[in-house]
Amino acid sequence: MKSDVGPKIAIYPTPVYLVATYDREGKANVMTVGWGGVCNSNPPCVCISVRPATHTYHALMERKAFTLNLATEKFAKEAAYCGRVSGRNVDKFKEVGFTAIKSEVVDAPYIQELPVNLECKIIQIHEIGSHTQFIAQIMNVKIDDDLLNKDKPIIELLKPIVYGIGNDFNYYRIGENISID
Repeated sequence: MKSDVGPKIAIYPTPVYLVATYDREGKANVMTVGWGGVCNSNPPCVCISVRPATHTYHALMERKAFTLNLATEKFAKEAAYCGRVSGRNVDKFKEVGFTAIKSEVVDAPYIQELPVNLECKIIQIHEIGSHTQFIAQIMNVKIDDDLLNKDKPIIELLKPIVYGIGNDFNYYRIGENISID
């Protein structure tokens, strides 16, 4: 038997990303985003959805660029903090000990400490309702050398985290390979 629960977000889990931008004054800011992912392969594109009330939203609209930095187990506490506090009032880079590095290809910083950084240029903006979706072309990817050329898959070395939505707003580890033949 199944129960109808009405229209709800029922995609489990969602990736945890740290979106880094520069605001109007050129200050680096970072925001945790759970609504996002791959949306095209050629050209390679990602999308994120952000509420217009956020400091990041205004930076995205002005700069038309961001970096998508993959959150890992090692930085789960920092990711949680960056999702709860506004960059209007706090320098989140300073508070969590992240280093903002200016991208050479887009008008946004990337987070030095996180092992995978996607440098993205916004190509489409869609007002949806509570959130605005930003579709961005990946212009470059930076990845820590110790994740490359290993015997293990990158996902096992990276240890990304995911967000449990619905009735469970917590972060989780990704499980083991199930090796489907």
